[in-house]
Amino acid sequence: MKTFLLLGLGRLGSKLAKELSETGHEVMVVDRNEERVNKVMPYVTSAQIGNAIDPDFLEGLGIKNFDACFVTMHTDFQNSLEATYQLKELGAKIVVSRAESDTHEKFLLKNGADRVIYPEKQVAKWTAVRYISENIGNFMELDDEHSILEVEIRDEWIGKRMDEIHIRKKYDINVLAVKKGDQMNMKIGPDTVFEEGDLLVVLGSIKKIKKCFKY
Repeated sequence: MKTFLLLGLGRLGSKLAKELSETGHEVMVVDRNEERVNKVMPYVTSAQIGNAIDPDFLEGLGIKNFDACFVTMHTDFQNSLEATYQLKELGAKIVVSRAESDTHEKFLLKNGADRVIYPEKQVAKWTAVRYISENIGNFMELDDEHSILEVEIRDEWIGKRMDEIHIRKKYDINVLAVKKGDQMNMKIGPDTVFEEGDLLVVLGSIKKIKKCFKY
């Protein structure tokens, strides 16, 4: 079981608090708004009304004891930067902060955020990749250059074995799994034969995946 601190109970913060709690972890939430705090109290470990940028208030929460701290405030640029900075100053192990713009993201990283989540940007990118081509399924961005995608098999690969296609050697792409209907096969080897209707779960640079699967 892990312990999490979450500052800010907007839409993202409230949903994140609930998801973390439902997976069996301890979650403490903080927000200035009493109504928001009351709404999440039934499913979090503890909830407090307080000022998330007050160093004395934060210190009293025992920041070092949390496995990760989330800053999900989204209406105040300065407050999210301040809260991120204060958490790191107080010894937070991991600080994950929400960004609202590219500029906000850069400042959060400079202020001590270990990771930044940027929901609007991530959803927009996923949507663009998902619907730019009919042969693209699920998509997960790993960094600015690499992703894991679920793609339809190329027609010319049907009936061939993995070692006949040389996907990794030719395209520098790794096949992680083959999905056949609802079944996911992760035991991929040289003798794996591709069939019509197969979906491949591949890992590689976005540019190389686009070139390989022509989308």
